[in-house]
Amino acid sequence: MTALITGMGLFTPAGRGVEETFAGLLSGRSGLRRPPEGHPVRDSLEVAGVLPEIDPRTVASGPETRVLDRIVLLALLTAAEALADAGIEVGRDVDPDRIGVIIGGVGGMSTLESQVLARAARGRAAVSPYLLTGILPNMPSARVAIAHGIRGYSSAVGTACASGAQAVADGVRLIRAGEADVVVCGASEAPLFGTFADTFGNARALARGWDEPTEASRPFDKRRNGFVLAEGAALLVLERAGHAAARGATGYAEVAGYGVNTDAYHPTAPRPDGAGAAACMRRALAGAGVGPDDVGYVNAHGTGTKRGDVAETTALAEVFGVGAVPVSSTKALTGHLLGASGVLEAAVTALALGRGLLPPTYHLDDPDPECEADHVRAAPRPTRTDHALTNSFGFGGQNVSLLLRRLPEPARRAATPVAAG
Repeated sequence: MTALITGMGLFTPAGRGVEETFAGLLSGRSGLRRPPEGHPVRDSLEVAGVLPEIDPRTVASGPETRVLDRIVLLALLTAAEALADAGIEVGRDVDPDRIGVIIGGVGGMSTLESQVLARAARGRAAVSPYLLTGILPNMPSARVAIAHGIRGYSSAVGTACASGAQAVADGVRLIRAGEADVVVCGASEAPLFGTFADTFGNARALARGWDEPTEASRPFDKRRNGFVLAEGAALLVLERAGHAAARGATGYAEVAGYGVNTDAYHPTAPRPDGAGAAACMRRALAGAGVGPDDVGYVNAHGTGTKRGDVAETTALAEVFGVGAVPVSSTKALTGHLLGASGVLEAAVTALALGRGLLPPTYHLDDPDPECEADHVRAAPRPTRTDHALTNSFGFGGQNVSLLLRRLPEPARRAATPVAAG
């Protein structure tokens, strides 16, 4: 069975919603900045992808809103947007038992941190009785299901920075297996709190020393020195093609193939030879029934770390040949949303296919010779390709590749005009 992307909900440093986000990625509008005064990571991070504050009372109700982690709030907001974008109301447009929800992420760690500190300072009475329902990894999925009356398959994915992309792969698997007609899938992440910021900083994994924060994220550039930590959420509505056609819905793209595997190499470092990533990409191609020559764009994981960018470039060369396919990383503008990055980049890849414009890697002023590729740089590049790939890699050697296919005109979602620069 064919799985289409019929809806998107995006809340990212590059923008809110489909049009604002994609326009920002085309025009070079960076969402990276110095954390503002009073922000929990102001003293820990030189630069971050910071979103506006969210009043929990505008998203949920009840006493537990006081300990609803930001990942839950972001998931609720983006799920509502994705379903509205797809034109789906549960119970009206889809059987509640035939729609699932799969949302990845690390769980409500900032809320856990605050409650641990409260207990240390004031004793056990300071711990909220609602703590668990605020922090458990399945709470974004559970809260979305409760909010929309979703009674089908529900799960959480915790495969580090590959979580959101793997949630999409799992959603495709559900639809192909005939277990669901619609799946809301993706990830939500809120890592901008002290302990998370400090552990990445102490590991020297973060970009540092840049006078202009908007230029700190530099995937594949010779001067790159780490990634930029960012928060955000992206959720997609996947829908069985027949179900979408029956209700007259159009889609952004088809998720035609996926690869999921693991390096089995190191807890944090990628395999230098890129063998696991290359095998993962080949699985995605095989699943879609296409070859390397059919792919006209790769949205890379491309975080801006020294070893990660080289390993991915090595894997790309192994699968496609050196410089044989256009490549870009939109993390130059969004920063690294950890588990939410992969699903955001799948959304961007779908939009690039449908609208015939490849978003560039901004700030790629001096490409690293070890990252030789056909980099899309400085400005968007027109394309007529029907197939594109997006990669996500995570700690523990997690690899996920998604192969997207452009939909024919009658089934393709009409685009609101977007300026290319």
